[in-house]
Amino acid sequence: QLQLVESGGGSVQPGGSLRLSCLASGFTLDYYAIGWFRQAPGQERERVSCISPNGSNTHYADSVKGRFTISRDNPKNLVYLQMNSLKPEDTAVYYCAALYVTVPQWNPCAGYDYWGRGTQVTVSS
Repeated sequence: QLQLVESGGGSVQPGGSLRLSCLASGFTLDYYAIGWFRQAPGQERERVSCISPNGSNTHYADSVKGRFTISRDNPKNLVYLQMNSLKPEDTAVYYCAALYVTVPQWNPCAGYDYWGRGTQVTVSS
């Protein structure tokens, strides 16, 4: 069974940092593009960042550019989202998602097939 499990969320003060992890089980991430999304209460889901299977191609939403970094460790079946300089508006449930692609550097940032259940990030003083 293909599963994605997010972890690393929590509560942090503005300006703080968190690192989210997305662990895949039941499949290898070598051929999957991965996206991180977030959804705050009453708001639409927002794409935060995405990465190609080989890690060579990344994309960030303008709202997180320069503060968040996406990376992956395929042998460990893990994808990370390092979040620095956190702001209250970053508060949301964060989800990772996976899409099978045949080209290692392809990063469509859409059309994901598999989703995790999310991890809560709260930024508050």
